[in-house]
Amino acid sequence: MELKLKLFADGADKDGMLEMYNNPIISGFTTNPTLMKAAGVTDYKSFAQEILTHIDDKPISFEVFSDEFDEMENQALDIASWASNVNVKIPITNTKSESSVNLINKISEKGVNVNVTAMMTLEQVKSVLPGLANGPGGYVSVFAGRIADAGQDPFPIMSEVVEILQNHRNVELIWASPRELYNVVQADSIGCHIITATNNILKKLPTLGKDLELFSLETVKMFYDDATQAGYSI
Repeated sequence: MELKLKLFADGADKDGMLEMYNNPIISGFTTNPTLMKAAGVTDYKSFAQEILTHIDDKPISFEVFSDEFDEMENQALDIASWASNVNVKIPITNTKSESSVNLINKISEKGVNVNVTAMMTLEQVKSVLPGLANGPGGYVSVFAGRIADAGQDPFPIMSEVVEILQNHRNVELIWASPRELYNVVQADSIGCHIITATNNILKKLPTLGKDLELFSLETVKMFYDDATQAGYSI
């Protein structure tokens, strides 16, 4: 199946990131503090700078982690200075539910490529577009998977963001937090620019378009082989 959208790898495991970097279908990378913590990263800056010695020609997003906007700005400017392919992830609010829009406007005007993250509503997306449009551009990461986790269909929201961004050519939509490979097909079908997914989802890409009769047979063989290897008997 031929896809029109770009595929970004989401993670913080060095070996996994480099594996995906060597895959020609991967166009960029995203990460966040939670993924870094899960991967056992203890030194944020040294990890990021080590990764950037390997991944230097594809966009990669690193996130600020302060809860105070002044410090967020300092972190953002520092992160942006690490390499020309770096995008700075700014959450749409801090933990006090205070909007990050003013910060986004400020650093975008300073030439920082911003990836606004953790968004789930159209109002949030609309609030950041003026600032992003006045800078070098960037991404709006809408967490479609978490919208679905809340029992709501993310498809209408994602589709409307695609329409809105037709008037903002320097801003791309990232379909974030996918839960299954079919989300790649969904994102592609509405003209979403990018989907970012973890390696366990991306490794399933060869199954897209697979014949279902063959897939069924392979599943039966898997069950049989595993039972045989385990030596089960009744």
